[in-house]
Amino acid sequence: MKKESVLLHICCAPDATAVFEQLRTTYDVVGFFHNPNIYPVQEYAKRLQTARHVAEEMGFTLWEGTTSSAAWYKHIKGLEQEPEKGKRCEACFDYNLDATACFAAQHSIPWFTTTLSISPHKRSDVIFRVGRAAAEKHGVGFLEIDFKKKEGFKRSLQLSREMSLYRQHYCGCEFSIPGEKDA
Repeated sequence: MKKESVLLHICCAPDATAVFEQLRTTYDVVGFFHNPNIYPVQEYAKRLQTARHVAEEMGFTLWEGTTSSAAWYKHIKGLEQEPEKGKRCEACFDYNLDATACFAAQHSIPWFTTTLSISPHKRSDVIFRVGRAAAEKHGVGFLEIDFKKKEGFKRSLQLSREMSLYRQHYCGCEFSIPGEKDA
């Protein structure tokens, strides 16, 4: 029996490892690296290259979304000073998950989800609310799975070590870089 497809929004490769491992038992997983929020461009390149490596190693297709950050900056305008887990993060989720849902609809992929919920630093309830809205807007389904449960984050750390993956030290945008606000 053919599995249904799910488009997996990948915020970073280490998080994708355990999420893909969990999803592949039920779904045909297609990766989507859409993160125009990642700063600087060298960091974006490292994360994309690592995502490509994981896709190749684990055996899934990886599509790349836009790299243009101008629209993302416009989307979060006025929220630059918000703390982590605040309104800026919610707006960022909205921007990236809307693009993911749109891509899923355009490519007739019935479901989408995101690796964001594997992070202990992200609020799954906010991610799920934003994901549902994007799904409704684009006429696709959103899988509300809190991937950090059942040791998901711990498993992502283990797989990252086994695969010798680059792990970033901040979420991605310039406003989340530790110590940047203090400089």
